[in-house]
Amino acid sequence: MILQLLPDIPRWYTGLAEWSAALVYILLMRPRFVGWRRIGVIAAALPLMVGLQVFAGTLPLSLWVVGMAMAIVGMFAFIHLTSNVNTRDSWYLTVRAFVLAELVASLEWQLWVHWIPEKPTPDIGSSAYVMSLVLLVACYSVGFGAAYIAERSNFPRDQWLGVDGRSLVVAFAIALGTFFVSNLSFAWSETPFSGSNGLDIFYIRTLVDLAGFVALYTQQGHQRQTRNEIELAESRMLISSQHEQYLQSKHNIEELNRMHHDLKHYVAAIRAEESADRRSEYLHQLEETIHGYESEIRTGNAALDVILISKFERCRRENISMTVTVDGTVLDFMDLMRLSALFGNALDNAIEASLKVSDTDQRIINVSVYREAAFVLIRFENFVQEPIRFVGGFPQTTKRDRQRHGYGVPNIKHIVESYGGSMTMSVQDSWFSLRILMPSRTETPDPSLQ
Repeated sequence: MILQLLPDIPRWYTGLAEWSAALVYILLMRPRFVGWRRIGVIAAALPLMVGLQVFAGTLPLSLWVVGMAMAIVGMFAFIHLTSNVNTRDSWYLTVRAFVLAELVASLEWQLWVHWIPEKPTPDIGSSAYVMSLVLLVACYSVGFGAAYIAERSNFPRDQWLGVDGRSLVVAFAIALGTFFVSNLSFAWSETPFSGSNGLDIFYIRTLVDLAGFVALYTQQGHQRQTRNEIELAESRMLISSQHEQYLQSKHNIEELNRMHHDLKHYVAAIRAEESADRRSEYLHQLEETIHGYESEIRTGNAALDVILISKFERCRRENISMTVTVDGTVLDFMDLMRLSALFGNALDNAIEASLKVSDTDQRIINVSVYREAAFVLIRFENFVQEPIRFVGGFPQTTKRDRQRHGYGVPNIKHIVESYGGSMTMSVQDSWFSLRILMPSRTETPDPSLQ
């Protein structure tokens, strides 16, 4: 076999590459712990990962897959124990680190074999051996250093990673396809995609590993861009909500000023009225007028009260009946931006749907929030007159400009998942229902889940 003339990458080279690649992503994540403890774990991981590769090299060919699985699990453990990420994120980083390790190790070995093909495995202590170590250090330093610099824009440390199941599956598929094609020539030399000699085999492996890393890099870049678009939509929603609250406050102030101006006339008319029944009627009318501008929404969450009052006032102007049964104290763990975006988007959608109902008596919106065991349940319900078409699990927006609209429900889903929750939507007997289930907690959420 040609690989007997050109031996493959030494096992300890591969172990060092896997440790280095894992370290790249560890340094990009928030640390699980700091100081000498972290340094000790990182240092101890190096001989363990190299030892795993060396041990895997002693296994028979039939257990080759077992050896590779052991190395991957070792990388996962290294990343998970040192980075403040969940299990899903750790696997996602492990997949990326594995492909990066394969790429840099393959590139270094290809360069070395190209320059000294007659004896790629020099004797220990010889000048060629020293040169191989120099090339190893240089290539690994440049390769992994460049990867760290390139990945910093994809993995900002001020945010959680928040990988969803679909992204993890795609990453696994890319990594498996990359590894299979890049190592195809080592197992089967007669396929249309296999190399005809040793140097071709090394070249194909490096090129395919590079393609796999670029694909994973592009995937993460796309996810990052999508997350930024969602966060921008959330910010716009918050600004819009604040502007609406300002307009509502301005309207209320103007109405109160008008009432204050007319109040003396009301009082004079009541005093001049001789009939006790008429006076009682005037007083009742005055109380109703004042009651119309007195909010009775008290949920126990001041921020949520402002949001609900603003939407309640809009519903009253639009002849929409809005019922609120909310325990706002169970939502104290949510920050203002996400709280405003979630309720603002959900209620705006409900109001827009209600405005399409011709019968004003059927313009009804129900909002409820309560705790059930260790979970918080949020429900928005509204009567709908027109059928709702679901596309990709989301109601399709009816607005013409779908490039600028249609982010409402995905934003809600993004916010709910950032707190580890789930969301369901259904339509039954002309009633649209949006149900949200989130674990009740007080710790900081994962803002990128996304």
